[in-house]
Parts: sequence; C-alpha cells; structure tokens
Amino acid sequence: MKKVLFILVASLLLITACSKNGGNGNEGASGSPSSSASAAGADSKEPVTLKLVYKDLPPEDPNSLKLVKAIEDGMAKQGTPIKLEIVPVQAGTYSEKLGLLLQSGTIPDLIYFQGGDYNFAMNQKILEDLTPYIEKSTHVKASLSELNNERMKNYPYLIWMAPMRAQVPVVRQDWFDKTASGKALLENPTIDNYYSFFKELKEVSGAKYVYTVAGLLPEIDVMFNQAFGLTSTWIKGADGKYAFASTTQAEKEKLDFYAKLYKEGLLDPEFLTKKWDTKEKAFYDGEAAVMAGTQGKIIDIYNTKTVGQNGEAAKVMVLPPAKGKAQGYLPVDVSKESRGMAIASTSEHKDLAFAVLEYMASPEGQMIDKLGIEGEEYTLEGGKIKLTEKFAAWYPHFVENMENFKPAQEFDPSTPYLSEPAVKSMEMFGAMSTKDNVFVIPSDLSSKWDASLAIYNEFAANYVVGKAADFDKFVQDWNAAGGKEVTDYANTILK
Repeated sequence: MKKVLFILVASLLLITACSKNGGNGNEGASGSPSSSASAAGADSKEPVTLKLVYKDLPPEDPNSLKLVKAIEDGMAKQGTPIKLEIVPVQAGTYSEKLGLLLQSGTIPDLIYFQGGDYNFAMNQKILEDLTPYIEKSTHVKASLSELNNERMKNYPYLIWMAPMRAQVPVVRQDWFDKTASGKALLENPTIDNYYSFFKELKEVSGAKYVYTVAGLLPEIDVMFNQAFGLTSTWIKGADGKYAFASTTQAEKEKLDFYAKLYKEGLLDPEFLTKKWDTKEKAFYDGEAAVMAGTQGKIIDIYNTKTVGQNGEAAKVMVLPPAKGKAQGYLPVDVSKESRGMAIASTSEHKDLAFAVLEYMASPEGQMIDKLGIEGEEYTLEGGKIKLTEKFAAWYPHFVENMENFKPAQEFDPSTPYLSEPAVKSMEMFGAMSTKDNVFVIPSDLSSKWDASLAIYNEFAANYVVGKAADFDKFVQDWNAAGGKEVTDYANTILK
C-alpha cells in the first residue's frame, strides 16, 4: 500500500513540475490571442521577445521607451509577459529603408508599413492574413470603423485602427475674422468666392502667401478637386468608359486655377521644395495663411502649436471644401489601408504579436496609447483626467479611433482630449466625404502605374509654375508610360 501511495505522489509531483515548466513549449493551435497567452504567457518566467519596427518609435526616444515599458508592464499584469525590441531603420524615406531592411532578411514580428507593402505581401508572402485574428478578438474588432472593415476585406494584411487619413484645410481664426469676404465664403464657398477670400486674406493677414503645401498638390486638392468635377480617381465619360481623372479636361481647368493662384502670389512659391515640417513652420510663423492637415489629432496638434505661438485668438478654423460641379473633400480610398500594422508570416510568435494589438485596443491599452503615463502626461484630479503640458508631445501609435475609447473618468473641461477645431474637423469631414472608386493595382501593373503617376506629378507641378503648357502632350506621355494599360484594366473591373 505504501508503495502505491509513493507512486501516486511521485506522479502528481511530475505532472505539477511539467505544468510549471510550460508543458511541451508549443504556443497553441487555435491561433487566438488567448492561446498564445497561456503558451508564452502566464506561467513562463521569461517574457517572449517580439521585434517591432515602427517609423514613429525611434529606439532612443524617451517617449518610445516609456510606451514600450508601459506595454510590457501592462501585458505582464494580464498574464502575457513579453519584451518589445524596437528594430531601428536607417534615416531616409521610411518605405524605402524598410524595404531594404526586409530584403536583408531582418523581418520583425510586428511591422508598421507606410506605403511599399503590396509587393512584399504578394510576391514575398511575408505578411499574415489578419482576418482570423480579428474575428476572434474582442477589443480590436470593437475599435475598427466601418471604413476600416471595408478596407480589411479588400486587403487583410494591414490593420490601422485610425480614422481615414484625410486632410482638411485650416486657417487662423483671428485672420479669418478680419476679412469681409469670409462670411460670404461660408454661406456659398464657390471657387470664385474662395479666390476673392484668398486675395483679401493675404492683405489683412500680412502673410507672404495664402496656401502652402508640402511638395505636391493633393494638399490643395482637398479643397478644390470635387468643385472642378474631379469626384473620384476614375471618371466615367459620355462614352461610358472610365478615364483617369487627372487626364481629363476637368484636371486642366483645375491646374489653370492653381497656376493663377501661383502667379498672383496666393500659392506658396516654394511649394515644390516644402517638406511637412517647413510647411507647418510657415503656417505657425505667419508666412502662410492656410494649410491642410489630417482630420482629428493632427488638427489638434496644429491648434495647440498655433495658439502656443500666436495666442488664443489664433486658434485654427476648419474651412469647407469649395462648391462647384460637386462639393466634398478628397474622396476616401477604401481599396486598402495605405499604412498600418502587419504581422510577419515568418514570425514564431504570431499569436503574441496580435496579443499586443489586442492589448493596445483594450481600455487599459488605449489609456496608455492615447493619454500617456499617469503622473506625467495626465493626472487624476477630483476624479477627472487633467492633461499636463507633456501631453502635447504624446500621440497614439496603435489606436486613433474613438469607437471603443471609454475612459473610466471624464476629462477636466480645461483640458479636453481633443480641441474644438479637432472635433469640428472630424464632423465636417464626416458630413462632406465620399468614397473613391480607386482599386488595388495588380502587381504586374504596379510599375506602370508608378511610372504614369510620376509623369503626372512632374507635369502638374511644372504646369502650375509655368514650365509646361501642353496638356494633350502630357496625356500622351501618361498613356505611353503605362497609363493606357491601367486604364484598360480599370474598365474591366469598374461597374
């Protein structure tokens, strides 16, 4: 009898030891975040290292380090210990440098793309289909908007829990209030009324020019494209066939208007060489009167910086899109996410990588992502969230959407999460936005599409500054560069 009891006790001890050591070490077969948590997770002494590459998380930046530590601490408390290792990217154009990193064989578990992902996903097959992960999730699913979901259906490799990165134009409120034409503009924002407003705005503000953009024209297109009839990327003609909008007569009329603004000193004379930072500086310094920025948080940042430099009266004011043949900001591309987080199909810890996204979409994760660290970026005073001066340098990296953001405490009225102009930008965009008919370009046509777009960008810039005049010749060059093949393809898939 004693022998039998000894064997039973020994067996129980052996089972307990195996359990504490994580069993056979497999991560689980279900593919869900919960299975990875038990596998890597709660009982493991050592956290699993996940590699992350992200444009806006420089490895040595103090806020990057704070965010990473907060994620690690938060997930450890929930029973899923991980260690996030930020992979550096060489200075330069992010999409190009990221491509070089991936081609070198360094493929992190979590990858932030900002363009340049399509060929990797299709040709290299290094991106994981995120559909099954999202279906099993709780917080990620709740943090996706209708447009996010539509993009994911078309292209399930990138997830970006953020509002559409659509831009709206803003002007300083104090300068707008000095104009007599501003009221008429708001009542009837025609192209002619905008032209009159621009001329008066330059005079009363003392700005060197009115509208500034960073290099290319889409930042002014947000105001004028639909007014000229450029309501989508592909325009259906009287013959029933689709043409690339930028090769139509409506595009020529728009470029003629831009050339007029340029000639009269209303469009930034250095717009071709402006970068995003020099564009914003020109606005803050009072050299420019109008610029465009992404709705929501970016407009909030513009407002904070403008007020900080020029006083409360200089808060930004969102301008409506011009009205003509149609009215609206640039139509929304729902073909795919143009940026977002991906999980490498080569990762040995795909479930854990998604668990990071799930945690960041949770109530606790969103507090960190959106607000920062308690005691630094915000405090709790009288049961309300009060943002500190440090908050101005903090912004969300994983979840910008507000769909699932429900803090346990209210914000102190003196420090709202988003300023009035930021909220207004989202409301106006939501009321005056339309869906585009752009589609994902097949890989065999992508090089032709890129070449034809380069032809357009060069011509449009030269046309505006007076260095090119032959629009018909441009259309011929565009078609010869590959535009004709893409147009033929468009007419096979567009209804």
